[in-house]
Amino acid sequence: MLWSLIKIILFVGVVALLALGAGYLLESEGGVQVTVMGSEYTFGPLQSVIAVAVLVVALWVLLKLVSLLVATWRFLNGDETALSRYFDRNRERKGFDALSEGMMALASGEGRLAMTKAAKAEKYLGKPELTNLLTAQAAELAGDRQKAEETYKKLVTNDATRFVGVRGILKQKLADGDTETALKLAEKAFAIKPKHEETQDVLLRLQAQKEDWSGARQTLSAKLKHGNLPRDVHKRRDAVLALSEAKDVLSDGSGIETQEKAIEANKLSPDLIPAAVMAAHSYIEKGKPRLATRLLKKAWDVAPHPDLAAAFAAIEPDETSEQRLKRFASLTRSNPQHPETRMLLAELHIANEDFPEARRALGDLVETDPTARSVTLMAAIERGEGADDAVVRGWLARALTVSRGPQWICDNCQHIHAEWAPICENCESFDTLAWKTPPLSEVAMPGGVQMLPLIVGAVEDDVSKAPDDDAADDVIEDAELLEPDVTDVDVVESEPALEEKRA
Repeated sequence: MLWSLIKIILFVGVVALLALGAGYLLESEGGVQVTVMGSEYTFGPLQSVIAVAVLVVALWVLLKLVSLLVATWRFLNGDETALSRYFDRNRERKGFDALSEGMMALASGEGRLAMTKAAKAEKYLGKPELTNLLTAQAAELAGDRQKAEETYKKLVTNDATRFVGVRGILKQKLADGDTETALKLAEKAFAIKPKHEETQDVLLRLQAQKEDWSGARQTLSAKLKHGNLPRDVHKRRDAVLALSEAKDVLSDGSGIETQEKAIEANKLSPDLIPAAVMAAHSYIEKGKPRLATRLLKKAWDVAPHPDLAAAFAAIEPDETSEQRLKRFASLTRSNPQHPETRMLLAELHIANEDFPEARRALGDLVETDPTARSVTLMAAIERGEGADDAVVRGWLARALTVSRGPQWICDNCQHIHAEWAPICENCESFDTLAWKTPPLSEVAMPGGVQMLPLIVGAVEDDVSKAPDDDAADDVIEDAELLEPDVTDVDVVESEPALEEKRA
């Protein structure tokens, strides 16, 4: 409303100035005298202004006639499109003006206006390879998905715009959740433009979701080839895909092929824990325990992990607890202060019924970095040393309020996984799982501290009262519920010790 008023005021002002100028010219004296071939022509001030305007118009018409004559001359000399270009020049100017206005409207978020300008540009230009893209994007912005899809399909029919059309339909199918069609479109777009980074990423993600590990490895190699992926990242992700391919082969029952792919995955990325574990089991099945031991030690040097300890225990499954403690010494010498190493040593000593040594191995871990596993181990140590039931249950109750310790967590969405997977089950991102400790708020039991008296119960005043014969069994059951076994080593007292207590 205000802008309309301003335009009216400006128009009235311009008209007033023109009228004032005309009046000034009428009242002024003098003029312009022109001599042509001996004839003199005298013009007054107003007539002079009109004559200049007529002269400018005449000059413009003359230039147009000259351009027409030039176009006619070119046509007569064999240029068949010279005349059509001359007459279409004005239409092209209008068309490109409409196209630029449509692009500005699209950038401004005015989808309907952009569609109108695109239609106008198409009318004047007749170049759908230019206007269809604007129409499709404007239709998407305006929420007209059907119009957008129809326009993208028109782009697919043109060789110059085929990639743009396929990419547009691909985005729509991804938004609709139609991954089957999206995968085919991504493969087609990749075939048209294999260097396009976004298409490579979309294709890789879809192939990983469909567990097409072989195809995903080819796409990953293409990313490396065209410089869209650092070599170290490619090596890590190729190892993840090789490991996933090995697991896929394992489900089909192909033993030898699985072993080869597992070993390949470990060689590609020795710090990938699942690959190290699977490769170690492959060496064990081949009867090569030394290679399995060397591989697991190398992985443990990088990052101690309970799965590595479980694989190390599987090398000699029938050994005694004392023999296992000696054999594990070569593993635990590396990273001795790491929490995983300390808890592993405590488990080994508990299995060997050396509870004081288990306490020394655990050290102050339950105070400096308490987890459900370390606190449960302390409960087992207290039980082994003959502590009161209330003390043992107090430790078990505390295990409910502390962190569960490191877990497989997605770096993208922070979703916690029970076991490693190449793709996050929540956000479907690829190779984002990391072994780390989540925030306590995500794993702590609500009101855990307040529930301690309810869980532990009142401490009995009569210390001479005989303990319950099933107390040790309760500790075992509670420990198993709080923390699943990570090795073949028992985390509480052995069966002979329990039988002795019952006797």
